[in-house]
Amino acid sequence: MADKKTNESNVTDGELQLVVFNIGSEEFGVEIMNVQEIIRMTNITKIPQAPGYIRGVINLRGKIIVVINLNVVMGMESKEQDENTRIIVASIGDTVMGFVVDAVSEVIRLQEKNVEPAPAVIASKIGTEYVLGVGKLDNRLLILLNMGKVLGADELHSIHTISKEAIQEAAA
Repeated sequence: MADKKTNESNVTDGELQLVVFNIGSEEFGVEIMNVQEIIRMTNITKIPQAPGYIRGVINLRGKIIVVINLNVVMGMESKEQDENTRIIVASIGDTVMGFVVDAVSEVIRLQEKNVEPAPAVIASKIGTEYVLGVGKLDNRLLILLNMGKVLGADELHSIHTISKEAIQEAAA
């Protein structure tokens, strides 16, 4: 059977496959196609004078990637780092980066019919540009994020530049 793709997300046959994670008490989902892997928290090397949303860089199997504080980008309170803290590694454009989240809980399938546009209060608090909608599950709501739009063009350019510099320094 051929895959049917609709709108800007990777929806196949009316179903989304999502990685579910938490920041503070809020639950979010991102399409699994945007996620390369999920790793445990590791030592992050700080970058002097980096913007506040950049946590630093890590060496992931010989590849230097920039790690983002997703809670800072979204203006949310995060809980203290613990054994559940994870880094979601994603490829945005041609740059691989990591996003720190408080916990990754599960991978789920969600019918597209159970996704509604984000209410104005969610979109205004988090930002309409990267909220795909709200997924309705049995007894909870899931804010669906478009990882490709979480960072603006300026932030992506900064991260791409830092990534290139880190790779060049590692090679030297």
